[in-house]
Formats: sequence, structure tokens, C-alpha cells
Amino acid sequence: MYDVILSFITAFSLTYLVIPSIIRVAKSKHIYDEPDEFRRSHDAPVPRLGGIAIFAGVVLSVTLWTPFQVFAGLQYILCALVIIFLVGFHDDIQPVSAVYKMIGQVLAAFILVFKADIKLTSLYGIFGIYQLPELASIALSIFTIIVIINAFNLIDGINGLSGSISALISLTLGIWYLLINRLEIAVLAFSLAGAVIAFLKYNFTPARIFMGDTGSLLIGLVCSTLTIKFIELHRELTDSAYSFKAVPAVAIGILILPLFDTLRVFTMRILRGRSPMSPDRNHIHHLLIDSGLNHMQATGILVAVNLLFIFMVWSLQEIGTLNLLLVILAFATLLSGMLFLIARKRRMGR
Repeated sequence: MYDVILSFITAFSLTYLVIPSIIRVAKSKHIYDEPDEFRRSHDAPVPRLGGIAIFAGVVLSVTLWTPFQVFAGLQYILCALVIIFLVGFHDDIQPVSAVYKMIGQVLAAFILVFKADIKLTSLYGIFGIYQLPELASIALSIFTIIVIINAFNLIDGINGLSGSISALISLTLGIWYLLINRLEIAVLAFSLAGAVIAFLKYNFTPARIFMGDTGSLLIGLVCSTLTIKFIELHRELTDSAYSFKAVPAVAIGILILPLFDTLRVFTMRILRGRSPMSPDRNHIHHLLIDSGLNHMQATGILVAVNLLFIFMVWSLQEIGTLNLLLVILAFATLLSGMLFLIARKRRMGR
């Protein structure tokens, strides 16, 4: 328990203390996130290397406080984090192609799946499927990791959002790991929470720094690890008071904002005959901004909605995995549809 608390304090302290120096270096080297047509709410260039501090806080804290004797796969998780860090840092310094970024993500996912054994092995009865064949397990696991990584990258569009959502998710999962006495994984969750909460001090409006791809990709990788372990550990917790029913749906509910927003914008782009990777202003956070809210109001609403979904899946877990997935999708679609209509009405009235 003390190791978990110390991991949070260590990650928070290092990140908090390092960021002012990173801001000075980024300004001196003119490493900025420049405003453009998709970031109209930022009027001036903002340094974008905050992910370096998040990476430093997480890696130092995890290395210092994780009991390696009970978490042999940690070295491989750290290897995957280093790869993601290098890819994100390169992109923040000098933008790289989507292919290059995808290669780095796939390599990190392969390390997690094949070396750290971060792998989905069951669908818990969805469509009547329980145990997955080995190849299907590997493919689904790699796909899940890549989807979650990119989902966090895509929601990093307004001040405080990605950091706040990742803090909520990591604390939620971290507390659960504490309750089931998996302290080694709780250290990873609380290290991320400590680092991003410290970062938020400098990212709330007026933002002095952005996390950049360095931070958002790293957050996605850690959250994918925590989520897959959350699903898989339920196979060992059949008699535990802290086990969930409909666990895949519960996991999706915990990550609802990044996952649903990614699904939604990709679907809309494809239906309009565009590449799913083409940029636009149709993310949920953009719709809130276009509805007349400022960054902090939009971030606060989205964090509250994500928290609402967490309580909802906890309350409705008894209805079964497929039914709960349908409820989640229907409710999220309803809310986003209402928001889209409000934003479109305001845009047309300008």
C-alpha cells in the first residue's frame, strides 16, 4: 500500500518540477503547437513537449516502487513505453508520417503481447465465444492496444481533456487493483495518475504547455495495458467480491469517451467518403467548443459524462455483456447526437 502511495507522490513531484524547465527549452528552441484551422481556440503558439515530463515521472516511479519479484513482465512494459516515447518525441520535434507512427505502435504492441503477456484470451461469452484461439487472441490484443493508443491521441484536442480523462481512468482501475491486492499493477496506474495530475497544473487554461504525441501515445499505451489486465484478471476472480460481471462491457464503459469518440469520428468520415485519418472539427470536444463552451467547461462536462458511464456500467453489469454494450452504445449515440444538433445550430446561426 505504501509503495502505491509513494509511486503517486514520486510521479507527481518529478513531473511537476520538470515541466517549467521543459517549457523554457521548448520556447528557446521554438518547439510549438501552432494554431491552425482545426485548433482555432488557441490564439498563440504553445510548447508541446509536456509528454517528456509525464514519461519521466511514470518511468522513474514505476522503476523505483514496483516489486519486480512479483511483476517479471514489467521490463517489457518499460521497453514498450520507451518505443512509444521515441515515436511521440520524434513527431513532436519533427512531424513524421502516419506509417512511421503506426510501425512504432505495432512494435510496442508486439512487445506487450509476446513478452509481457498483456493479452486478451476470452470474450466472456460475447456472441457465444469464450476461449479465443491463440492467433485470434494475439490479433485482438494488438488491435485493442493500437485502438486505445490512438483514441487517447485523438481526444487530445483541448486544454485538460486527455490528462483529466486519463487521470480518471487510471485512478478508477488503480483503486480496483488495490482492492484485489495486485499492488504491482496499481503502482503503474497510480504513477500515471500522479504524472498527469501534475501536468494538468500547466495544461489547464491558460495552457502553458501541451503533452504532444509524446504524452498522448504514452498515456494510451499505459491505459491499454491497465485495461487488458483488468479484463484478463477476472478469469482468476470468480469468487472475489470485487469481480465484475459483463467485464468487457464494463471496461468499455470506463474508457467510453476516447473509444466512442474515435468510433464516431471514424464512422462519420467513412460515410462521407473521406479517409478515417483525415482531420476535422467533429470530435466531441470540438462540438462542445462550437456550442459556446470554453475549454475548461467542455473538459469538465466530458469528465463528468465519463464518470457517469462508469457508474452506469457498475450499476447495470447484471444485464449481461451484450445487453450492456448495446445500452452503452445507444446512450452514447443519443448524447453525441443531441450535441451534434446543438453545435450545428450554433454554427449555422453565426
